[in-house]
Amino acid sequence: MNKELLKQYAEQYETMEFLNGDPSWFMHQVSGDENQEAMAFIAASLSFGSRQQFMKKIQTILLWTRGDVDAWVRTGRYVEHLKEGDESCFYRMYTCDTMYHFLHTYQQLLKEYGTLGQYVRSEATDGLSAIEAICRYFAQHDISVIIPKDTKSACKRVCMFLRWMVRTDSPVDLGLWADFIDRRTLIIPLDTHVLQQSMKLGLTTSKQASMSAARKLTKSLAAIFPDDPLKGDFALFGHGVIND
Repeated sequence: MNKELLKQYAEQYETMEFLNGDPSWFMHQVSGDENQEAMAFIAASLSFGSRQQFMKKIQTILLWTRGDVDAWVRTGRYVEHLKEGDESCFYRMYTCDTMYHFLHTYQQLLKEYGTLGQYVRSEATDGLSAIEAICRYFAQHDISVIIPKDTKSACKRVCMFLRWMVRTDSPVDLGLWADFIDRRTLIIPLDTHVLQQSMKLGLTTSKQASMSAARKLTKSLAAIFPDDPLKGDFALFGHGVIND
């Protein structure tokens, strides 16, 4: 493994150009912290499967909200588009009813805490406890289809959302929660592709994308990027682009 090469990849790929075709693009299309947080959370939650397909669905939601994402959820305007009991497909295994209940629970959280950030601030002190807090709230409301019910899985989409919210000094990530979550405690968003790249580089021997594997890989990345382990996410992306 060439540490200097990974550092080079990280610098090369953590740019504004990275946003093109990435779900992080959507949070940069709205204004204000609350709108960016809400857009990021919804976009991250839908980011699985075919990138081409889920990007279309996130774009649909952005159009429905007219850029006022926080108010769209907070005031219940989502019911104009997503009906309780509507079992027609929204995206893959998510029905319109699934999305309705996900957004209804998110709306309840906003009513209780003000923002998702305020909830996490009250419940968490680091990256792992932030993941646990988000999973716990939605699990308590029986929303475990979209948000994992616990941290046994890698919780890739929640980890990605936290990267967006916590990391600062980035043209991609927003850093809105940097004052209460230390970026050094974040956990890598781990999926099969990232795992494969990491194995090729000798950064991990794990063969399954679990939370345990994600934490071990993050520890390996911290040896290269001690102040900002998830800068390694961009390094692994770059390695994949160049070597796949």
